[in-house]
Amino acid sequence: MAENLNKKVWDDLIKKDRADRPVTKWGKGKTFIDYLEVVKSDPSITKLAHARMFNNIMKPGFRHITEGADSHTLKLYKSDDNMNVYDFFAEEFFGIEKTVSQIVRYFDAAALKGEESRQVLYLMGPVGSGKSSLAERLHRGLEDSDPIYVLGGCPMFEEPLHLIPRHLRKQFEKDLGVKIEGDLCPVCRFRLKEELNLEYENFPVEMVEFSKRSRVGIGVVPPVDPNNQDTSVLIGSEDISKLDMFSEGDPRVLELNGALNVGNRGVVEFIEVFKNEIEYLHAMITATQEKSIPAPGRHGIVYVDTAIVAHSNEAEWLKFKADHTNEAILDRIVKVNVPYNLRLSEEVKIYKKIIQHSDFTAHIAPHTLEIASTFAILSRLEMSGKCDLMTKLKIYNGEEVIEKGKTKKVDIVELKEATKREGMSGISTRFIMKAIDNALSDNAKGRCINPISVREAMINMVKEADLSDDTRKQYLEFLQDTLHKEYLDLLEKEITRAFVFSYQEQAEGLFQNYLDHAEAFVNKSKVKDRNTKEELAPDEKFLKSIEEQIAIIGSAADGFRQEVISYLWAANRRGQKIDFRSYDPLKEAIEKKLMTSVRDLTRVITKAKMRDGEQTEKYDTMVKTLLGSGYCPSCVDVVLKYAANNLWKD
Repeated sequence: MAENLNKKVWDDLIKKDRADRPVTKWGKGKTFIDYLEVVKSDPSITKLAHARMFNNIMKPGFRHITEGADSHTLKLYKSDDNMNVYDFFAEEFFGIEKTVSQIVRYFDAAALKGEESRQVLYLMGPVGSGKSSLAERLHRGLEDSDPIYVLGGCPMFEEPLHLIPRHLRKQFEKDLGVKIEGDLCPVCRFRLKEELNLEYENFPVEMVEFSKRSRVGIGVVPPVDPNNQDTSVLIGSEDISKLDMFSEGDPRVLELNGALNVGNRGVVEFIEVFKNEIEYLHAMITATQEKSIPAPGRHGIVYVDTAIVAHSNEAEWLKFKADHTNEAILDRIVKVNVPYNLRLSEEVKIYKKIIQHSDFTAHIAPHTLEIASTFAILSRLEMSGKCDLMTKLKIYNGEEVIEKGKTKKVDIVELKEATKREGMSGISTRFIMKAIDNALSDNAKGRCINPISVREAMINMVKEADLSDDTRKQYLEFLQDTLHKEYLDLLEKEITRAFVFSYQEQAEGLFQNYLDHAEAFVNKSKVKDRNTKEELAPDEKFLKSIEEQIAIIGSAADGFRQEVISYLWAANRRGQKIDFRSYDPLKEAIEKKLMTSVRDLTRVITKAKMRDGEQTEKYDTMVKTLLGSGYCPSCVDVVLKYAANNLWKD
């Protein structure tokens, strides 16, 4: 019974899908005259390749980057920044909003038939930065878009309006509300003359779907061996087996199956473009600049309407650019840098996405991806006189960096403007994923990875990598010193939270108590006890016990208390929820206060080889809390041993 039910569900799904497909709705036997009726009702179906791509990008929607953003993103961007998040790219690309915006801007301008419509979109960046993935996303966007109407049997899937003679085009343009561009390919021109007796109204018109696999509207040009290059890869060839039947000038010998032929109406991707010979590049530039390519043999030229996307790494770009004979080509390229992501939170999303799309089933301990991501981003940053690299990483992530009780004021715009190649070199996402794989293979039995095992895997990989001595030394310093300290700080906070009973409530209690006394101190008033209602003088000893956690002492305390009250009062006016995390300096002070209160107990119980009944109970409670926070029994054991050996030195 259940089997029959499944069959019916699947059968209904297949039939519904087939019925809904626009290709079948058009049907067979349709001709150009039928197509004119379709164009009259919807002129947009005749849009050119760049306009079609721009429409695909915009269709899913977009929003300003600050709309619905988290607090970190709001600190990085202002409401008047011209930066949007496009849903077309949002689920796959992270931390390269500027790059995506430049790509969208290119297609927007090209859709308006501006100069960009006659230029190549060139993506330049380091290995693994996402150049190929961006091109692949454009491919899939076409494959997901509506089918297009084409001349039946045309090897280039060309626009049926090309059939209209030039002397009638103005009249048809006026009647249909469209602009007619382009000419018939040699094959269709021959068919029109020889098979249809120039009665173009009877020329068959079909609907086809974009398909990379079937080479319909999507062409891909990989780098070709310079010793064996042949432009037929781009523009097709003549079938020499047919030369016995037809003359050399007969279009029936043509095989218009090159990348620029099949990419007509859609997109052509040039992979590692500058590894190709200059003849290839001239064909590419002619296709985009003149909207035409030479036909094989003696068949004149062929009109093409395609968006050309090329990409390569920086070394190839610089080598090509250095040759002054390439100036004509360089002038016809819109270059968009595709750097590595520099935001920690976005880097973590990248690895989560990769893992989600793989068969990876191992447990990942908390902070594992964050530590791996931190190393990747540190390797991509340039040194600055304004702050150290770890501080820079946090500022780029929209975090507040607290120094001596104050938020470190560093202008992120100035930081970025002072760099030349930030994000264009460093550790790639592939390197990090290999390290994660290596860490898992080293713990195949436990099926768990953690920050310690991944950091060790990265250390081993750096030691074996083909790097300069200075780069290797810097990377090992990041891993063995900077990341070691960073993880110990995270781990201590994690264990503290597990030890402190009702951590959130205690932190909130300290926060509210501090506010009561700080407000009374600033306003020179009394504090009303919440229980007895007794009015008391502000408890400066309590205030100092919080403030000294972040080195606020002496006369600096007066200003700090004033800042806290002013900041939170303003936040409250803006309708923001106020809690102990609202003001970063005070949040850090409260967390350190809680850590200090249990540090000795935490150290003793964690390091103890033998525990009494009370200690065992507290230890078990801590382990239970950690298990509830995303740890598994295996990684809890590992991180607690690591903490015992590294956190609290006697």
